[in-house]
Amino acid sequence: MPDGRGSAAVQPVHVAPTAPALLVERLAFAYPDGHQALFGVDLRVEPGERVALLGPNGAGKTTLVLHLNGVLGGGEGRIEVAGLPVVKEHLREVRRRVGVVFQDPDDQLFLPTARQDVAFGPANFGLRGAELDERVALALAAVGMADVADRSPLHLSGGQRRRVALATVLACDPEVLVLDEPSANLEPVARRELAEVLLGLDRTMLIVTHDLPYAVQVCPRSVLIDGGVVVADGPTRELLADTELLARHRLELPFGFRLD
Repeated sequence: MPDGRGSAAVQPVHVAPTAPALLVERLAFAYPDGHQALFGVDLRVEPGERVALLGPNGAGKTTLVLHLNGVLGGGEGRIEVAGLPVVKEHLREVRRRVGVVFQDPDDQLFLPTARQDVAFGPANFGLRGAELDERVALALAAVGMADVADRSPLHLSGGQRRRVALATVLACDPEVLVLDEPSANLEPVARRELAEVLLGLDRTMLIVTHDLPYAVQVCPRSVLIDGGVVVADGPTRELLADTELLARHRLELPFGFRLD
């Protein structure tokens, strides 16, 4: 997707092109009530990788994700997005570079039409006029939703709403997409259509999911977190073939699902 930043847009901070898309080193974090959620997480994601973030409830996945664009902070360790440190003075650019697609589209769709929802983010970053229109059109086309641009998201199916929510993030031209349970509550056809969209995007992705077959379908690599630490990191099929590993961390493939 073209850059399309107008003169009013915030100018990005440039970094070396060899930097990893995401770099997390020794990340530890405790909530104000004293609950320690992360105990020293290390994660490196290269540009263009699609990585599934797996783990049981309470493993620390959400806490990690909320650190990637600065929603949470103040703990120990270091995070960089394409070489840019995630610190207060860089948060605006970090939040452009890391686009988060929430599990519930209602968290991202709140305007009268899909077009307006998709335009909201890039307009907030300074785009106007023809550049904004082009960015919106490209984002909707990328998710196969160009024909619903002038419809209310309230009148779309669950799968359509999920794809429009993805378009709202793509329109900001992020370098990294973080998707929280993208396949949750989708019927089989919508689930497949979204997977096809994700596989067609030229973006670095970190996909948080309990849907292990979806991880196999979309992500060549998986990272398993439990107890606030990374316990496994490798090819998705190899990790999910290790039934003892899955059992230790309260994960299970659906009955009858075959990896071969």
